Amino acid sequence: MYWLIKYVLLGPLVHWVTRPRLIGKLPAGPVVFAPNHLSEIDSLVVCAALSRRVTFVAKSDYFARGSLRGRLYGTLCRVTGQIPIERSGAGSADAALEGARGTLCEGGVWVIYPEGTRSPDGRLYRGRTGAMRVALSVPDAAVVPVGLRGTREIDPPGHRGWRRGRTEVHLGDPIDLSPWRHRADDPEAWREATDALMAAIQKLSGQEYVDRHPTADELQRRGETPDSPTP
Repeated sequence: MYWLIKYVLLGPLVHWVTRPRLIGKLPAGPVVFAPNHLSEIDSLVVCAALSRRVTFVAKSDYFARGSLRGRLYGTLCRVTGQIPIERSGAGSADAALEGARGTLCEGGVWVIYPEGTRSPDGRLYRGRTGAMRVALSVPDAAVVPVGLRGTREIDPPGHRGWRRGRTEVHLGDPIDLSPWRHRADDPEAWREATDALMAAIQKLSGQEYVDRHPTADELQRRGETPDSPTP
């Protein structure tokens, strides 16, 4: 179903609207694909740009939205094998991160937005540590920083419908994880590695960096649930 949607049912429309350009090369083997997050259309652009199958961790409320658009999005997540993540409190994301670890152990590509949620204003915010928490536990995994450009103009916050434009998916060199490999269970190592990842993403995306997470007020103004973002 993933390939049917990518090449027949939805992918051609996404290609026509977004005209994605892939800059850089995705390595073989298990990959943590870590982009900035500007727009709801980001995930579709990533799928359209990459030739390999990708797996996302998607917030569980996306699977259960009541609107027609929400139901369609939830169905798309389910039939393409995406992993739902609970955001209710401490430890609630562990099952989803374990599922992501399984994807990597099978040699797959796992996509995670380190910011944990879409940027409320186009700036790049401090990363959460889930990506590195998983990556450091999978010895062969490569962590690829990614800068998405142009998606916010095609799908602006608060605007109904897409505007045709061009997008770019900039792939950086994999992060050198050797300084932290021997500290795979250390939260301080997760934080240090995540900060290095965000610095690499910032260079690729060209965004202004904000060394904090978005506030609840900022997310509410953009329409995002403010509590318990993706880790």
